[in-house]
Amino acid sequence: MKYLIVGLLAGAALAAPVSNARQTFTGVITDNMCAEAGHASMRMGPTDAECTVACVDAHGAQYVLLAGKIAYWLSDQQMPARFAGQQVRVTGTLDTKTKTIAVDAVRPAK
Repeated sequence: MKYLIVGLLAGAALAAPVSNARQTFTGVITDNMCAEAGHASMRMGPTDAECTVACVDAHGAQYVLLAGKIAYWLSDQQMPARFAGQQVRVTGTLDTKTKTIAVDAVRPAK
């Protein structure tokens, strides 16, 4: 019985999504208010970058990484600010439950 329980627990651990591995994600730095609808509906500035910064500053939005159709929350809100509206690579650890990346680094995508 003891081995059965240990085996079941080990199997469950292997089946669980890995959320503690460092990964690199590529996408655009935007804000959570415009991530799904785009900037056209709010247009808080003449460019997507200015709209993103305005939404964060004026409306309390947060910087997110939009990778395809998935918006990932970013634990560090200072680093992404200088990359607003840009295609970047974010390196960090993903919490799969909250879709939050614990940010280690942000750099322009090549």
